Amino acid sequence: MQCFRKPYNAGCMSNPPSMDPITERVERLLVRYEELQRTNALLTTQLEALTVERDSLKSRLAAARARVDALLDRLPETTTSPRDAS
Repeated sequence: MQCFRKPYNAGCMSNPPSMDPITERVERLLVRYEELQRTNALLTTQLEALTVERDSLKSRLAAARARVDALLDRLPETTTSPRDAS
């Protein structure tokens, strides 16, 4: 069989087994890339959910602090501490 070599083709078309490992590797890389894209999307969704939850908790904490401060303001002021009274 006669093999015609072209500048871009280092081998003969009848010898494609050298491409099989490269093809398999590229396919594995594509599968891994798709897995990473799905993982990234999932992590992005989880991050958004946790950010919303954190903001909600910060808001609730601020409201609780405001209620505690309001209760403290309503307490009568004493001139002696409980230790001094005994």
